[in-house]
Amino acid sequence: MAKKEEFSYIWTDKKRTIFGLPLSFTRYFLTESKIITRTGFFSIDEDELDLYKITDKKLRLPLMQRLFKCGSIVIFSKDTDTPSKELCSIKNSRKVSELIDKYLNAQRDKYGIRGRDMMNVDIDNCDCE
Repeated sequence: MAKKEEFSYIWTDKKRTIFGLPLSFTRYFLTESKIITRTGFFSIDEDELDLYKITDKKLRLPLMQRLFKCGSIVIFSKDTDTPSKELCSIKNSRKVSELIDKYLNAQRDKYGIRGRDMMNVDIDNCDCE
């Protein structure tokens, strides 16, 4: 596991509970290339998702979260162990979604990947005539 100083975090927040308070042991981090979810107190689990593997995302704004200026972002990816990830009840969810888009596009440009490259289409064996 890398030391905390080795990462340059662009954004970080905790999962919010009732009344929008960050009283949770789930923490989210965004770097230039990954989204990291850290859960736990005594035993800590960390899950990383490379940004360029993201295929789609959606913003969920339930009434109770909106009352406390929170929202959730659901991310769908081509990652084998994390096909979907939810950043639950975070502050400024729309701005975070835009940040993810910004760095997602930068990573796709870096690797030369576009959305169509992530699809499982086998053109060579297609019966298209």
